Amino acid sequence: MPLASESREETQVFADTIFTIPQWFFLSFFIFQTVCSLFLELISFHFLVRHLPRRVLDDLPRTQTGFEPQISILVPAYNEEQTIADSVRSLLQLQYAEFEIVVINDGSKDRTLDVLIEEFELVPFPEAYPANLQTERIRAVYLSKRNSKVRVIDKDNGGKADALNVGINLSRNPLFCTLDSDSILQRDSLQRVVQPFLDDPSTVASGGTVRIANGCQVHAGYLTAVGLPASWLGRFQVVEYVLAFWIGRLGWNPFNAMLIISGAFGLFRKDTVVRVGGYAKGCHGEDMELIVRLHRHLRLQGERYRISFVPHAFCWSEAPENLRSLKSQRIRWQRGLSEALLMNKQMLFHPRAGTVGWLSMPFMVLFEWLSPAVLVAGYLYAAVGCLMGLVSPASMVALLAAEIGMGILVSVSVLLVDEIAFHTYPEFKQARTLCAAAILQNLGFRQLNACWRLIGLWQSMTGAKVSWGSITRTAAWRASGAERP
Repeated sequence: MPLASESREETQVFADTIFTIPQWFFLSFFIFQTVCSLFLELISFHFLVRHLPRRVLDDLPRTQTGFEPQISILVPAYNEEQTIADSVRSLLQLQYAEFEIVVINDGSKDRTLDVLIEEFELVPFPEAYPANLQTERIRAVYLSKRNSKVRVIDKDNGGKADALNVGINLSRNPLFCTLDSDSILQRDSLQRVVQPFLDDPSTVASGGTVRIANGCQVHAGYLTAVGLPASWLGRFQVVEYVLAFWIGRLGWNPFNAMLIISGAFGLFRKDTVVRVGGYAKGCHGEDMELIVRLHRHLRLQGERYRISFVPHAFCWSEAPENLRSLKSQRIRWQRGLSEALLMNKQMLFHPRAGTVGWLSMPFMVLFEWLSPAVLVAGYLYAAVGCLMGLVSPASMVALLAAEIGMGILVSVSVLLVDEIAFHTYPEFKQARTLCAAAILQNLGFRQLNACWRLIGLWQSMTGAKVSWGSITRTAAWRASGAERP
């Protein structure tokens, strides 16, 4: 009997040890993720403090010299009849010496092309152009009789990457800026985002900050009032965007290890992008994949280059405010992340990969690519283990409290630093609402988002082909009565 009793005790000890190991794994993962995020946040804040004096000078009125690099603004559009005219009008009011606007109608099925023809008096304008990048067929090229800066390209549908490659082929200037058709740039955003190219001739790309436009007011192409979305779903996304640009962009900027420039607002050196093959067709995250590929080509070839982030260059873009559209977007983003990392996996721990291959890519793999699986597994482990009596209720509560608490810590601290640095939302009640959103988004929304991202991760691993549908846009933040340029 004593032997049997000892055997049962040993078995129980072994079982307790087996089920304790996952608890320590999940807890260690969450703590390590929080520490890394806070470290990047501190780096971001230190970087901004050093550059605050320059920001004050940047806010002073500028006299353009006329020697600024010429820029082609590429605006891919698919079924954007509600917003495309206002977007082009707003671009025509940018404070910049020399630029052109190239709208690429990617086989829209609505009245996108008709709206452009009517609003800007477009006429056919046949022209020769280099086919540096292979694309779908171009149907026609139009030039505006009202403003010669505006050109419109009508093409067969091929996706956003293909539309951007068409724009690159037909652009006339050495730099091109990508912009979503539902976005609004602040008038000085081009002046700010081009600055890295002036400071360092080796710069090949720079990106600005994207903020949520829902709840803001835009009239005649101007952002006239900054506001917050009416729905909590929109407010949660405001917090997400702030976190993404502080930790995912600005934190890596001093190391020249930033892995993504948002497709909503980025500036690129055209010849370098053409040299690496342009945007990857069929990729769900063509913006990130291009940046990682630029790092891979230039680092592994030993070329000196710089990819920069300009936090004070603002772009305002509409975010989905219904669960169906948001789910579709997040699954697509996760698939794009998977493709960008897998298509450039040779960069990971490559001897010549530098900070990209040894710091930012491992961070992205652990805390962006694999983290949805770890987070969902952690919650399932806690719930199932507690129901089966393998995990004590106290242990489950401690694990969940630690994960949620650390998420709240990162969210609130980043919002605080953002408020100190930018003071984007001027009213106290807006800051109070955002603080509440930073807390509440950790109590369900972030976990739901992890489930969506896990679906995207699974689809990318299995090669599943899905139809993405479309994101519903209301354009409610745009005021009517915009004047014609």
